[in-house]
Amino acid sequence: MKKFLLLFLLLIPSMFAAAQQFSQYNTGTLFDSFENPSQRSFIRDSSYNMASNFLIPNFGGYAFLTGNAQRSVQTRLFDERYDNSQLKVGEGKLNHVIGNTGVYLLMFKWYAGMQGDKEMGISFKTKGEANGTITDESIALFNGSANFQNQAYNQILNSKGYYQTYHQIGFSYREKLSKRAAFGFKVNFLMGLQYQEILINNSSIAFDKAADRAELALDGLYYASENAGRFKASTFAPNFRNPGASVSIGGSYKNEGGYIWQGNVKDLGFIHWSGKSNTYRVLGSTTLTDLSRPWREDTVRNQLSNLLKSGYMSTGSFITPTDGVAEASVAKKYFFNYDRTFGLMPTLIVQKQLFYPGITGALVNHLQYNNLTITATASYNDLRLFNFGGQFMYKSPNFEFYLGSERLLPTGRMVLQRFGNNSAYTGADVFLGFSLKFGRPVESPLNASYIPMGEEKGFFGRFFDKIFGKRKGGGEL
Repeated sequence: MKKFLLLFLLLIPSMFAAAQQFSQYNTGTLFDSFENPSQRSFIRDSSYNMASNFLIPNFGGYAFLTGNAQRSVQTRLFDERYDNSQLKVGEGKLNHVIGNTGVYLLMFKWYAGMQGDKEMGISFKTKGEANGTITDESIALFNGSANFQNQAYNQILNSKGYYQTYHQIGFSYREKLSKRAAFGFKVNFLMGLQYQEILINNSSIAFDKAADRAELALDGLYYASENAGRFKASTFAPNFRNPGASVSIGGSYKNEGGYIWQGNVKDLGFIHWSGKSNTYRVLGSTTLTDLSRPWREDTVRNQLSNLLKSGYMSTGSFITPTDGVAEASVAKKYFFNYDRTFGLMPTLIVQKQLFYPGITGALVNHLQYNNLTITATASYNDLRLFNFGGQFMYKSPNFEFYLGSERLLPTGRMVLQRFGNNSAYTGADVFLGFSLKFGRPVESPLNASYIPMGEEKGFFGRFFDKIFGKRKGGGEL
């Protein structure tokens, strides 16, 4: 990922770029139950009472770039050269880069009680988030002065963006409130790893091609956490230097018509970066040299990095939000045979980022036959990007495996290194997961060796009844 966002990628070596998979909605997998807290992962009289991924990583990630710079990034990434033919130098056109990744290193959940079908779980996850806009000219500059026809330019290098990585230790709880409703939450302790942010408000550059150099001036801010930009094994060791917290809350309700309504607020939280973090007031200039030499990319990167760190620096802590989202969905399952072994479940989802611009709509269709499920996912976001994805999943009551991508076409082009000049965006997306259930069978009261007396509701279920009253009838959620 080092070369993906050429201001971050070349100024800030390596960037994590994985998010909630829409394709996992209403699948009942262990991953689904951690990401959508009101979803169950155990089935009475079918499942064992414990589930885990056994330290086999369950991961998902995507990164994509829109704008004129796609061809430049593609050729630099795979051909070790810049094809800047699509850049519009002098117009300040913006390219958007977005990345999100998540890797569940540990997921463990257990069936905690029949009263309310309670489920509890613990997890360890590593996350990365990135978002930014970068001008055509900022990317062209890494190839020297070849694409700049004029002698002087103003405000063409005004770019901004951030990335952060952190560990997440979570505890989850899910309870059935009634036959129709369920509620769940996941609380997380966060351990920040790295954070960097660049905000360039004003810029100017003047070329002296005869001397093979340029004078660059920037006005902006640069934030860097302790050890930012340093990548070695110890960088990713759990630590308490940058603590934080986040929460995910979800609820679901199945109405009389069989429609399942679900709402979630996910990863709403913050990270407190340590007092050894740095904030730079960038206000100065530097000379870029050797702009026609083979090592021009390294020269530009090093000089820009020095300029960002040359201004006034204050050392101290700061707080950043996590990339929280709010989601709402509706789904209904249709069966094509009497045995209910062949069915289709369409789900409509709307997702809104809470702290950053971004809204996405998705339509997910699960086609299930016995233990096999094929999923087709279509989504559209406010960047006017249409995505189509697919998933293959084998899921029995005690075993599950899935593999897929929610951006099949750009991912395929990335893998094959074949790029079209007219693509809406360049990117890649992949997710994979596995889990296994073990322990004792989860038995319903009629089959169990011990039969609990009284209502099968937990604390939240009894509280729910006090507010809304007891309800009768309806299918189970």
